[in-house]
Amino acid sequence: MKQDPEIFAIIQKERERQTKGIELIASENFVSDQVLQAMGSVLTNKYAEGYPGHRYYGGCEVVDLAEDLARNRLKQIYNAEYVNVQPHSGAQANMAVFMACLKAGDTFMGLNLSHGGHLSHGSAVNFSGLMFRAIDYSLNEQTGRVDYDELEQKARAERPKLIIAGASAYSREWDYARIRKVADEIGAIFMVDMAHPAGLIAAGLLDNPLKYAHIVTSTTHKTLRGPRGGVILMGKDFANPWGKTTPKGEVKMMSALLDSAVFPGTQGGPLEHVIAAKAVAFGEALQPEFKTYQQQVKKNAAVMAQAFMDLGYKIISGGTDNHSMLVDLRTKYPDLTGKVAEHALVAADITTNKNMVPFDTRSAFQTSGLRFGTPAITTRGLKEDKMPWIVELIDTVLQAPESETNIAKVREVVNQEMNQYPLFAW
Repeated sequence: MKQDPEIFAIIQKERERQTKGIELIASENFVSDQVLQAMGSVLTNKYAEGYPGHRYYGGCEVVDLAEDLARNRLKQIYNAEYVNVQPHSGAQANMAVFMACLKAGDTFMGLNLSHGGHLSHGSAVNFSGLMFRAIDYSLNEQTGRVDYDELEQKARAERPKLIIAGASAYSREWDYARIRKVADEIGAIFMVDMAHPAGLIAAGLLDNPLKYAHIVTSTTHKTLRGPRGGVILMGKDFANPWGKTTPKGEVKMMSALLDSAVFPGTQGGPLEHVIAAKAVAFGEALQPEFKTYQQQVKKNAAVMAQAFMDLGYKIISGGTDNHSMLVDLRTKYPDLTGKVAEHALVAADITTNKNMVPFDTRSAFQTSGLRFGTPAITTRGLKEDKMPWIVELIDTVLQAPESETNIAKVREVVNQEMNQYPLFAW
């Protein structure tokens, strides 16, 4: 069959874009060639509604093996008793938890979205904010860290049924034990969305939230370096705390509630080719080289954050414990918006994203900040000695973000350097 010239030309363009630039979006990474191969495999042809051993279609005995392999590897990585590898995304994993734990209109608590929280943790335009009553906790304005005193006070006053820890733009470790303590006090479920630091946690470089949380969700495509998708985990299964029973009067276990919330509750047939790619990525995460990689991710982030501060930029919380950092542009370029800065940097083949900072004076469409992360550039092979160089290039662009000549010079330097760090074997 003749190759589709239009779409494959677009794919080639995207391949070139990824190859020639510096990728600093904290939620992006580059998968291995075998992850790509698994995603493009014949497993995409198989419909497999249900779970291994309990499918609604025949002919699933082979994909059952792949899904079981993914589940067993994920359990091994995080010391989990229960996992579900079917969610198509982190947001859908979160939706399944909400479906299993809450009724429409119930109150839950998550990190303020303008302080680094995630869309699915209470945005008014997301299912979480549309179907449930969302209250939030914030960062301390002086420290840039979670205000646990406020979290505890609000939790005791509002008594949410679910408390979420996790963020899309927060660079510090979480005090999971403290949140679990207040959750137990008020009878709430404690959920952790570890989508961003999942790879660092897998490598043992950050605390494992499964020791504290009732339920943990994650994506598989950020620091975990797998295909785009989501997962749900529990360190230990437990009975539904609201005492809902089966027709036979039996209390339902949370594992059964979560499984049914994923399928048929929020999605249909699983993407078995993506699940196979997840299995590959989980296998990679179990190798000694993965810890070495994550150590470099963390080291690169720390050096990059310091390089920004050395040039007069403000890093929210004054540094990073993980792979990411949030830069407040106002201390150095008070008139420069994140939107303009992002556009200029992308034109220079340095990819990042605009981001609100805590107590921002601008809207989410303009922002006063930029979010940076090191997973993708670390996958490319860049070490900490290159981090100050990258920050200097960024600063060069931001000094004159409207100058096409200035941007073109930086882009040429970026392209020449990244040519030394090849991507993709096929």
